[in-house]
Amino acid sequence: MNEINIPVTVSGPGSQPAEEDGADLDILQLPDEMSTFTMPSLQSVEDVSKLQDGMAVLRQLDATLKQQAKARQVTPEYIDINHLDTANKQLIDQVLGEGEVSMLYRSSDTQAQIQESVMAGLWRVRYYNDAAEVTADTVEVAYVPRLSLRHVFKQAAHRVEHQRDSIPDGVINAPPLLAEINDKVAEFRPGNDNHIINLTLLPQTEADIEFLTRVLGKGPLTILSRGYGNCRITSTGVQNVWWVQYFNSQDKNILNTIEIGAIPAVAAAAHEDIQDSAERLSEILEAYL
Repeated sequence: MNEINIPVTVSGPGSQPAEEDGADLDILQLPDEMSTFTMPSLQSVEDVSKLQDGMAVLRQLDATLKQQAKARQVTPEYIDINHLDTANKQLIDQVLGEGEVSMLYRSSDTQAQIQESVMAGLWRVRYYNDAAEVTADTVEVAYVPRLSLRHVFKQAAHRVEHQRDSIPDGVINAPPLLAEINDKVAEFRPGNDNHIINLTLLPQTEADIEFLTRVLGKGPLTILSRGYGNCRITSTGVQNVWWVQYFNSQDKNILNTIEIGAIPAVAAAAHEDIQDSAERLSEILEAYL
């Protein structure tokens, strides 16, 4: 029998000769994790039977979700749980879990932390005083919490104001963007699609970005949405203008945008999410009814 030489092809990092210029191929690392729904590990039926106030709130949430799931549009509703003791609140937190979206609201008169549940459209909202004491504790059923809708831009300017003679050296491409932002702010009406300015694709210098950051200002709401990598959203000091930055799993900025319009969709639940959450919460509570 004659021997047959079978060529072996090797692929992967290190298998190919280096480039003549000495440069190595920089391969973007893909995220190695993704968020999925996992049924929470709850206390025993005997333990839960002692927490009737917490279970009453969960049943109320279950009824609200089912009602909202059948409607065409979700009307934000909230349940005050400030009166519950620690054990009952822990039960609620255990059932709701922590989802992908977190929010921090800080203004001169309001401080709040908001955490989305693993069931999208359910939000834990806690208000604090200057001494970091909880003053109000609620659970909301909404696409986005009321605080992020009603109060974010209550003290914001209606347009970007700047003096032409105050533009620093090195700022080249930012001024035309300010004119575009002002036009879109004036045009925006609730229900319209957001207007997105992709700064990553534009020739922006560091001076341009610093100038835009200064003249837009910083609003009271900061949002972190964790999925594949992170999306960080910051309200600005101008009506309905958001700064939206996407980072990969290595915390490298891969997309930098300005959005003019409603709260960016990546931070909001959809109606399909409400319907799915209604099914999930019912499944969890069936074990205890």
